[in-house]
Amino acid sequence: MPVLLPLDHLSELWPNKFRGARIGALLHPASVSSKLEHASRILARYSGDLFRLAAFFGPQHGFLGQTQDNMVEWKGYDHPRLHIPVYSLYGDHREPTAEMLEGLDVLLVDLQDIGSRYYTFIWTLYLCMRACERCDVSMLVLDRPNPINGVTTEGPVLDHSYESFVGMHPIPVRHGRTIGELAQQFRDEAFPKCELSVLPMKNWQRAMWFDQTGLPWVIPSPNMPTLGTAAVYPGMCLCEGTNISEGRGTTRPFEIFGAPFIDAEKLCTDLNGLKLPGVFFRESYFQPTFQKFAGQPCAGAQIHVIDRERFQPFRVGVEIIKQIRNTCPEFKWKQPPYEYEWKRLPVEILIGGPIESVFGD
Repeated sequence: MPVLLPLDHLSELWPNKFRGARIGALLHPASVSSKLEHASRILARYSGDLFRLAAFFGPQHGFLGQTQDNMVEWKGYDHPRLHIPVYSLYGDHREPTAEMLEGLDVLLVDLQDIGSRYYTFIWTLYLCMRACERCDVSMLVLDRPNPINGVTTEGPVLDHSYESFVGMHPIPVRHGRTIGELAQQFRDEAFPKCELSVLPMKNWQRAMWFDQTGLPWVIPSPNMPTLGTAAVYPGMCLCEGTNISEGRGTTRPFEIFGAPFIDAEKLCTDLNGLKLPGVFFRESYFQPTFQKFAGQPCAGAQIHVIDRERFQPFRVGVEIIKQIRNTCPEFKWKQPPYEYEWKRLPVEILIGGPIESVFGD
């Protein structure tokens, strides 16, 4: 049976205690029903009956998903159709201010996460929970599937001293939780006075991948075009902490990687020789249109996941970087700033700990 989202039967699930409440909603482009209707339209339709819709909020990449790259901020505006404010939580503020929350009874969150600690939408949720606890505003999270399944975890748990906007609470890199489950964990472990309600999915099973849910894939951010991208992301995002292109500016971000100084044939031979489970590395040559090495020919590999149940994305990302670091003198660790962190190496805040803990000396 296909998975039913809370958004698909909102009137049935809406808590009685929130009837007539004045609400704000944190949404992005993938906040859609199983029939691809955006949450903003569904909420507008119920406004005046179940609740009163008063404001929208948007995370990194914008309420509409229009900002392409990391560290590209956006400014709030008035919604042209509904004439309510759309507040940016990736600009002057990453946490809602008291002024943004003033007059709201409930902040509703409906965001599609992708199952990796680096993905910043869950930290926007985290900061919203902190603000709502402080301002005595209730939180209502609409649960959604973890697209890379809710069983498998991988990678180190975040060390508190390495907290950043790509990791604000101790969870592993591949966390194996839905966004509703993360909200409950954050409430239990960090925000005990936050009044949290989670509206559940129907028919979702923990072992499901997104293509087994019957739901349509809508890109949650500009460089997350497919489920295949999400599958490799827990490891390949580590390349953002290096001078290796992670494939931004190509049609296969994170599945393709490389640099002008790499010998693609040797690299693939070396990587395939490791016999990492569930993956094959094929030589790839590409020219990014933006970001690292824009307009320059690059050589590297495309990751082909041939058995996703055995595939270990974090381990693969680490081994790729180790191989290039050991064979290419041109390899470098990217220097700060990165995601509002100005002191630690980007790769360290991605790992969530010291570089030696994963890559050695």
